[in-house]
Amino acid sequence: MRVQFVLKCTECNDENYILTKNKKTHPSRMEVKKFCKKCGKQTLHREKK
Repeated sequence: MRVQFVLKCTECNDENYILTKNKKTHPSRMEVKKFCKKCGKQTLHREKK
């Protein structure tokens, strides 16, 4: 029941990371602080719809 999804930077809207998650244990959208290459700093990334 693992699903692939894309993380998108909240500041520059660049799609940087592709991750997987278990839909049964994490049904809500994921938010993680990750490094954005375009911004050059650590920003909040949200799961793309």
